Amino acid sequence: MTAPVFVVEGPVPDARTYVLDGPEGRHAVSVKRLRAGEPVVLTDGLGAWCEGVVAGSEGKDRLLVEAGPVRTEPEERPRITVVQALPKGDRGELAVETMTETGVDAIVPWAASRCITQWRGERGLKALGKWRATAREAGKQSRRVRFPEVAEAASTKEVAALLAGAGLAVVLHEDREHPSAALATVDLPAAGEIVLVVGPEGGVSPEELAVFDEAGARTCRLGRSVLRTSTAGTAAVALLLGRTGRWS
Repeated sequence: MTAPVFVVEGPVPDARTYVLDGPEGRHAVSVKRLRAGEPVVLTDGLGAWCEGVVAGSEGKDRLLVEAGPVRTEPEERPRITVVQALPKGDRGELAVETMTETGVDAIVPWAASRCITQWRGERGLKALGKWRATAREAGKQSRRVRFPEVAEAASTKEVAALLAGAGLAVVLHEDREHPSAALATVDLPAAGEIVLVVGPEGGVSPEELAVFDEAGARTCRLGRSVLRTSTAGTAAVALLLGRTGRWS
């Protein structure tokens, strides 16, 4: 097993004794029950990290760690961003969790016209907080030290601007009357960002497709079956990670 990952607030400690406290310390001491001599990884979730060894604990929520030198994990290339239409219920958190575990770099919530769920006011802030907390926890669970960025919810116009600046802009869309190219065969850019749009359960509307087409996006399909909005992004990210060599 690889060493468990814990998030530090502020700079990652550099070759010194560090006290991991708060919720992370409580989890390490009272839930994981880590003991002296066991390895851990400390990270800020932004790419800085260090290996450490447990020196002991104090009470129920303070873990003493002998931290090693700080390292920095570079950003992966090409960067992969998924624009995720808002699913119903907790399926949005499921999508964030599995995309994070797979290796997505950024997630943009999108209030598509056919989304049943809409983020407004306090409800929207709470939902965004849940997505970000899910990305953090999934990042730790999957032993990442650079967690995906979860942006503010975007409008269709804002998504179009994101697509216009991408090296490859793709809308996952299945239309039997107008067959799309297979994502497995499209030419990948030599540089730049790959942006994937995952529509809601009701699909991307013709008006939204027209806006995205004008921004330079192309429609693609994953396969013969139609995936749910909460799983399509994960499948697409996995496919691209294999094709780009990031999973080599």
